[in-house]
Formats: sequence, structure tokens, C-alpha cells
Amino acid sequence: MSLFERVEIVAVIVQKFGGTSVANAGKIRQAAQRAVDAKRKGYDVVVVVSARGHKTDELVDLAAEITKTPRPREMDMLLSTGEQESVALMAMAVHELGEEAISLTGAQIGVLTDTTHTKARIVSISTQRMRELLSAGNIVIAAGFQGVDSNMNITTLGRGGSDTTATALAAVMNAELCEIYTDVEGVFTTDPRLVSSARKVERISYDEMLELASLGAGVMHSRSIEFAKKYRVHLRVRPSYSDGPGTLIAPEADGVTSIVSGVAFVRNEALISLVGLPDQPGVMSGLFTALSSAKIPVDMVVQNVAREGYANVSFTVAEDELPAAMKVVQVTAQSLGAQEVTTQTGLSKVSIVGHGMQSHTGVAARMFQVLAKHSINIKVVTTSEIKISVLIDRERCSDAVLAVHEGFELHQASAALPQVGYVATSRRNGASDASQAAVADDIVSRLEGMESILVSDVSADMNQSRVTLSNLPDESGIAEDIFTAIAEGGVLVDMIVQNVARDNRATISFTVPFGDLDRSLLLLREALERYEGSAVTSDRHIGMLTIAGIGLRSHTDVGRRVFRTLGDNGINVQMINTSEIKLSIVISASECDRALQLLRAEFGLT
Repeated sequence: MSLFERVEIVAVIVQKFGGTSVANAGKIRQAAQRAVDAKRKGYDVVVVVSARGHKTDELVDLAAEITKTPRPREMDMLLSTGEQESVALMAMAVHELGEEAISLTGAQIGVLTDTTHTKARIVSISTQRMRELLSAGNIVIAAGFQGVDSNMNITTLGRGGSDTTATALAAVMNAELCEIYTDVEGVFTTDPRLVSSARKVERISYDEMLELASLGAGVMHSRSIEFAKKYRVHLRVRPSYSDGPGTLIAPEADGVTSIVSGVAFVRNEALISLVGLPDQPGVMSGLFTALSSAKIPVDMVVQNVAREGYANVSFTVAEDELPAAMKVVQVTAQSLGAQEVTTQTGLSKVSIVGHGMQSHTGVAARMFQVLAKHSINIKVVTTSEIKISVLIDRERCSDAVLAVHEGFELHQASAALPQVGYVATSRRNGASDASQAAVADDIVSRLEGMESILVSDVSADMNQSRVTLSNLPDESGIAEDIFTAIAEGGVLVDMIVQNVARDNRATISFTVPFGDLDRSLLLLREALERYEGSAVTSDRHIGMLTIAGIGLRSHTDVGRRVFRTLGDNGINVQMINTSEIKLSIVISASECDRALQLLRAEFGLT
């Protein structure tokens, strides 16, 4: 009887165990027991295993003793042996517990990747062998972190590779759940090593977790969350050392009451600013094309409103990427006619994330109030609907995280949230095994280029107005005064942009609903009276484009395609604001409809 002719309905569960969870024989036995327990509850079980403990580091160090410049192909060949050791030992442990198991390398599973050694991306995954083995009663023990390219060269997936493998397998197998076992209790409101009152979150959405993962939360790598959102895989981060429920990562739940879910931070940021760029179409295309060609991922990207025909653009990179980025930027800046290129190091990014920001006024004001109270000056601000990020001096990073966590009372538990059941057939609803196979086949058919760039939507908002405050003193408390005044008037602020100050004077721009512009200007009048020389300008009619998707920061080609499309069609960019999952651009209102159609065509959206 073939797999698709089976009458019994069996749900699949994927369990992933990281290096600390399989560090020694005792921990391997514990992990094996979890897999066996799941099988005896009625699941088909796929286990994804990382290399043991510090095995990967040992192999890297050993290679370094041989050569200072190992070839990437041979490094992949070497590092893949760590997972091969782990899967064999895990299969042996399952056998000792009385169940059948078989270990498979990435190649044996059918994980096909591109040809980029040490940081390959998954192209497709074959499910036939896994389904046959599961049908025969085996627990499948899969090597994480690795695959094989079209020439049968072993490849590795880079940082977070085993999480990515687990989530991808859960997607193609249409798994009920993907459990990520780790050495923490779950996802916390911030790093509990820094904030002792940090609280474990019971449930968090994909978008919130993407912001937190990419911004330095550290529990899971963003690539695995990208997969989960793209294919709606339910993830549960659980402790390997206890039976704690961990944290569920799933679609946004109805009735979520928390305004802010967490505080994330990245300590080692560097800021690059191109000063005095000509305010004309095509300039941003030239910059992002150069960065994309060099595969340099940029983080916070900020362009404020141009003055006297010139614009300033700033972006952050990881501090250790600064030398490589500057090689590209220096050449590009000269070709674009920039007046100056400046850099700053010793910076950190602190962010708050939460779906409640979309419907609650005063969230930005509260964050700025907290920072001002502790005399923490803000250098750059970027926002999205569910995130506010500020760039500050690194020496104040810990102070800022502690203050913001306390300021939003994140140590207090929010209302109870619904959970996803852990029952073997809870999502199957009596469907036939053949229909479940058809669902899985449909998913597989859509996985051509599994990690290809995904822009899920391009939208335009013509109901926003822009307010710009210029010639403000560069000191703590300014943003607090501005956004407290706006919040007290009940105005919901959307896009906030603050670029790096020049000559100790700062400029802040933000957007408000079209109908709230006049009220906003009245609210600001009193707040700005104390700042001599400050000025307010506004634009009642603007066009705001939003490019939404996953992996927009790590996929450096997205920015290039967006700005090339606009530049080639003579559409000038007035403001830029970025998030991990959204890129927002302000352009002339008269160009908005045309720009929307051009970008939707560029990314194949109808």
C-alpha cells in the first residue's frame, strides 16, 4: 500500500535540538526520549539536530591550524560532519528506547540549495524519502544546517541553519507543529541576562518575532521565522531541560491586548551618512545598487526631507562590516556627487516592538519620555506600524533597555492568550490521507526558490500629510516634547524619521492622517516656542509607498529593485524609513499611483 493510500491519518511534528541540547550522551538520551514520547502520542516525528556543543567551533579552530585561508567548499565539507555525528548518535539513542529511527544527512533528505558555500539558501526539498521512512514507522533524524547543490557539493546554510532546516521541513511536510528546543524557557520581553524582571511571552506573532529576531533577540534566527510566516508554520520555542510550554510563534491572535511585546537591542552598530546628495531621481538607486552588488546588508535607512536641493541619507551596518561598506560607499558617493561622507561608531540600536502601536496613540511619546528622563540622547529614529527604533551611544545601551522595559511595564503579565493545541490530529478535521498529501504536494509545488525574495505587497497611502521640524537643538528631551504634544491631542503618528544631526541641529519629520494636519500644527506651536530658531514646514498632500515582505533587510536586492524602478521612471524619493519587514517611502502625491503600479509590476504582484 502506498503512502497516499493509507487510511490512518497521522500528523507530523518536527522537533529541533540545538547544540547545547545534544552536548553529551545524557542530553542526547533526553532528546531521544522527547522524540519517542511524541511518536507514542500518535505523531510521525522528524527530528532536526545541530552539531554537539562546541563541535563546530572546534572544527573551525582545527581548520585554522591547517590554513588561514580555507576554501569555502572544504569548510562546508568539514563543518557538515558535526551534524552527521549528532544524527547517528541520536538514532542510536532512539533504538535503545525501543523505537525505529534512521539518520539522514541533508543530501539524503533531499535539501537542494544554491551554490553559495558557507551561507547557502534552500532552493527546494524533496519529501518522498522522508514520507516513505515515516510510513514504515521510523523516526527520521535529519541533519540540520546542511544541504547539497545541483553538482552534489555539500553546502551549509550559515548562521541559524538548523532552525532554518527545521522550519523548512515543517513547511514541506505540512507539520502540525515545529518545536525548537533550546537552553532558555522561551521568548522573553528582553534579554533576561540584562533585565532580571524580563518576562516570558506566552505567544508572539510572526511579524513581532521577525522584528525581535532580526533586531538581536537571539532566541531564533530571522531566516527560520521568515519560513514560518511564509508557510504558516506554528513554532514553539521550548526549554530542553524541562517540560515548560515555552513560547508559541504563530499568526497574530484575535484580542491581543499588549501594546508592546518586547525590547530588542543591537550593541555594535556603525552609522554611515552621505551628506549633500543631489535631490533628484536615481540617486538612491545608485547607492542601493552598489550596496546590493557587494551583498552588504544595511539596517536602519533614513532619508529626511531635502533642503535647498540637497538630501542627507544615513544607514547603519554591523560595526565589523564598516570597512567593507566604506569601500563601496566612498566610490559611490563620489559618482553620485555627495558633498561628504561621515561615519560614527560606538553606537547601539534599541527598539520596542508590538502590534498595539497600530491603534494606540502616545507610544512613541512614551518611549521618548523614558529616554529623556534618563538623559539618553537620540541620534536616529526609524519606525514601522509595530516598531520604533532609536540609535544611541553604546555606553547608554544597557541603561536604555532597562529604562524602556520598566517604562512600558513589561515585567507585568498581559492578558491570557489562546494556545494552539498539541493533539495529534487537531488540524486534520477528518480529512483523508490522500487529501493531506495533496495539501503537502501543493506546498512543495510552491517551494521553487524557497528562500527567494518575497515581497508580499506594495501599497500606497494618499491620506497622509507630512510635518517637518528643523533647526532643533541636538539634545535629549526634544522628541519627548514634540510627540507628547501630538499624543495629548489624540493624533496617531505613522512614520517618524530623524536623521543624524548636523552642526548640533536636528531635523525630525513625521506623518499624520490628512485630517489631523492642522490640529498637529497647532499642538506643536506651543511645544516649539522654547526652541529658538526652530522651524515647522508641512506638506498636506504626500504619497506614501509601503513595500511589505520578509527578509527585506537580509535580501539586499529588494532596495536595489525598488529604487531602480523609481529612479528609472523619474520618480524622486523624499523620505525613507525601514523596518525588518517593511520599507516605507514618501514621494510626491502626483506620482503615487504610477509608482504603485510600477513597483507592483516589478515584484510580480497583480
